[in-house]
Amino acid sequence: MAIDYQERIPNNVDLSSDRSLQRALEHWQPKFLEWWQGMGPTDFQSADVYLRTAVSVDRKGWASFGNVRMPDYRWGIFLAERDQDRLIGFGDEYGKPVWQQAPGEHRSTLRRLIVTQGDTEPASVEQQRLLGLTAPSLYDLRGLFQVNVEEGRHLWAMVYLLHAYFGRDGREEAEELLTRHSGDSDRPRILGTFNEPISDWLSFFMFTFFTDRDGKYQLMSLAESGFDPLARTCQFMLTEEAHHMFVGHTGLARVTRRTLEVMDALGTDDPEAIRRAGAIDLPTIQKYINYWFSSAVDLFGSESSSNAALYFAAGLKGRPNEARFDEHLALDRTHGLEAPDGRGGVTRQDIPLRNAMNEATRGAYVQECQMFMDRWNDMIQQAGHGFRYRLPSLRFRRSIGVWAGAFADPEGRLITAEAFEAARDAWLPTQADRAFVHSLMQPVTEPGKMAAWIAPPERGINNLPVDHQYVRLA
Repeated sequence: MAIDYQERIPNNVDLSSDRSLQRALEHWQPKFLEWWQGMGPTDFQSADVYLRTAVSVDRKGWASFGNVRMPDYRWGIFLAERDQDRLIGFGDEYGKPVWQQAPGEHRSTLRRLIVTQGDTEPASVEQQRLLGLTAPSLYDLRGLFQVNVEEGRHLWAMVYLLHAYFGRDGREEAEELLTRHSGDSDRPRILGTFNEPISDWLSFFMFTFFTDRDGKYQLMSLAESGFDPLARTCQFMLTEEAHHMFVGHTGLARVTRRTLEVMDALGTDDPEAIRRAGAIDLPTIQKYINYWFSSAVDLFGSESSSNAALYFAAGLKGRPNEARFDEHLALDRTHGLEAPDGRGGVTRQDIPLRNAMNEATRGAYVQECQMFMDRWNDMIQQAGHGFRYRLPSLRFRRSIGVWAGAFADPEGRLITAEAFEAARDAWLPTQADRAFVHSLMQPVTEPGKMAAWIAPPERGINNLPVDHQYVRLA
């Protein structure tokens, strides 16, 4: 399907029939473009990039590939097609028709959910704005930019909802989404993970694997919402989110594969020898896993949450793939929860299932992450090495929930603060580790060539060869 470059805001919400809303969004658009120029990918605004652009939600034509300068990218508003018979699938409103307008009693809560989700989208662009300068290949550079422009489109999706359904309050919130900035001491992003710098590509792959995967689960939960415009928006966003996670898990697989190649060539698994050969040793990759996984699991919130119970009861935010559960009220059911007992041990208590929705979703997330750990470990095993990646315990390095303030090792054993500090450098990236990884971050801009610390991908984009010139630098 062709891209209509004359349409200022591509959409499938019949924007032209609501002149007031169209004018409001056209007023916001220049501010978005100003933000993109100032906070988006630095030094590459004039590059021609082979990008996928959403043009419809039809299965056969929801995207079109072509070369485009990022400031000219056709950001737009796309919602999954409406199911006229859709009913609320969970909570106290179970079985009732979904809402096409935000119910008055839930208006502020829905707005807060949308703003929090919307705030993560530009935040990740800001976190990654300098990465293009050290891309390990043009293939990876294009992957970064595809993630960036789609995060920008996801921001548009949330801004549309704020403008269309929340009046003046929504318009003001949409403005503020462009005034907060990642890491800004005065106006930081809402969630802590989105204020952490991402200044190397190993961190970028970790972010797109772990943090974007959390984003997937948040979108899946919101895609169940009884507020139908939000559900339909998130359903379409999930089609694009899949690529972000693809960048992460294939990137980490390629880093691992290259390290194994170096280990085989050298005939050793000595980390220092591997580093001298220009690859990233497996223990260092494990430290980054420990850091980014523990950061991502905090994004699900507290294990016992009255807010999560409220969202579920009201039909605002469900469990991912709610239809797979055998009941949808979550009444008179409990969830077993472990917590520190205050004496150096662990206690277990049963809490109402509705209060445990964050933890139930986090559990599904952990299982999916473990699936990829198993794949990478199979790769390591087949190469004849004994090292294995491990996800750290959910008790490790937590700052939110019942384990915040507790000290545990990656296996989940409770230890003293002094013992944690003594072992920190063995578990988490040190300044020296980060400096080494940074030293590898040298740009490679010749088509088909790869930096020495990462293996090439198995295939190119959209049936093109790996050595295609995915980015034409100005």
